[in-house]
Amino acid sequence: MHNQDTHYMQLALELAAKGRGAVAPNPMVGAVIVKDGRIIGAGYHEKFGEGHAEVNAFRSATEDVAGATVYVTLEPCSHYGKTPPCSDKIIEMKIGRVVIAALDPNPLVSGRGVKKLQAAGIEVVTGVLAEESRRLNEVFMKHIVTKEPFVVMKAAMSLDGKIATRTGESQWITGPAARERVHQLRSVLSAIMVGVQTVITDDPQLTSRIPGGKNPLRIIVDSSLRIPLEAKVLRDQDSAKTIIATTEQADRNKAALLEEAGIELLTVPAKDGRTDLKALMRVLGERGIDSILLEGGATLNFTALQAGIVDKVQVYIAPKLIGGETAKTPVGGEGIEKLSQAFGVLDLKASAVGEDILLEGYISKNA
Repeated sequence: MHNQDTHYMQLALELAAKGRGAVAPNPMVGAVIVKDGRIIGAGYHEKFGEGHAEVNAFRSATEDVAGATVYVTLEPCSHYGKTPPCSDKIIEMKIGRVVIAALDPNPLVSGRGVKKLQAAGIEVVTGVLAEESRRLNEVFMKHIVTKEPFVVMKAAMSLDGKIATRTGESQWITGPAARERVHQLRSVLSAIMVGVQTVITDDPQLTSRIPGGKNPLRIIVDSSLRIPLEAKVLRDQDSAKTIIATTEQADRNKAALLEEAGIELLTVPAKDGRTDLKALMRVLGERGIDSILLEGGATLNFTALQAGIVDKVQVYIAPKLIGGETAKTPVGGEGIEKLSQAFGVLDLKASAVGEDILLEGYISKNA
């Protein structure tokens, strides 16, 4: 029976992924209803504030669902939010068996939906493709538990590890397919964060150029407000909002000029003369920012790793060699002294994106 369970759960996960970018801050969830070896209904959480996956699956059912098995990628909710609890709906519909991938990560409700279903005499199986479900909702899983954003550090480099030439030219190391993929990522994450040096050097727009995509909130880390007033991220505030994370060391006059221009300044404590990134994450998390794409520049990348705020790493590698002892690499700063202090990366996976290779993995948190 287990192979069947895996097969139907895989379908439910594929459905769940269709909600990407539209359901935040809710998780992506998919549901499939099976009776006598036939799929009789399927649905997913399509949009924040609208029907949950289970409700949409019931709505699509082609026959009576009594006695059927429901496959759902996340534990059915047991509390009243914007919609009534899905666990009650499952009981009401006289479902015979429920197969769940991952339990709700929210410690306040985890396991509650399962208990409710079992109390009603429904057979419950948990943990089928649980890891896949957690990975699908990695942003939600971190934010709901820690109240801090999930941070993805992204870098693009040559085969010999350079992010620019010795003169600082960096556009474009990777090909169009990789750049397109990054714009898609910008469109689904809440915010994009860079250091002020990146703004000074490249004057990027930091927007998502995906038709119909949404622009992330732009966060510039600038402890002493060195940002040029004519920077693109400051000029265009209609399509994307910019916040500057700064410290008490900032020039008051410059701060006043920026605020007059409608730019929000977030003052956080300084740590070793730089913006305290851990404190910044707490502030941003409280504001409901659940995810950040760190396109930081070498210095900010190292500071972020040191501060322990990076969850996931994505490195695009281009099939070209650049050379140059002074040409920058993705992670700069002071660096570590001993190999034993290196930041470990788990579950490293490689995939081809156009002519480039994407390596992605998760920062080991027990370092």
